[in-house]
Amino acid sequence: MITYGKHAFHGEGRTTKNYLAEIRKQRGIRQETLAAALEVSRQTIGSLENGRYNPSILLAFKIARYLQLNIEDIFIYEEEKTDEEESS
Repeated sequence: MITYGKHAFHGEGRTTKNYLAEIRKQRGIRQETLAAALEVSRQTIGSLENGRYNPSILLAFKIARYLQLNIEDIFIYEEEKTDEEESS
């Protein structure tokens, strides 16, 4: 697993970790540059990086294509364990 950071999105039994900010900064890409390339606002990039926004599948594919990575290298999906699973 890539250890870029710990941004996470929560919702209905699932968690998506997001390493976008770390990858972008490591490559020297500004939020504005990424936003323009993806045809979204800089605020959208900021919201993704801060965990306030979970991208559509289309946007996730665009981000991965632009960064020449697999979606799984940027967004890590994990099922949250239920109480029953945790006690076993």
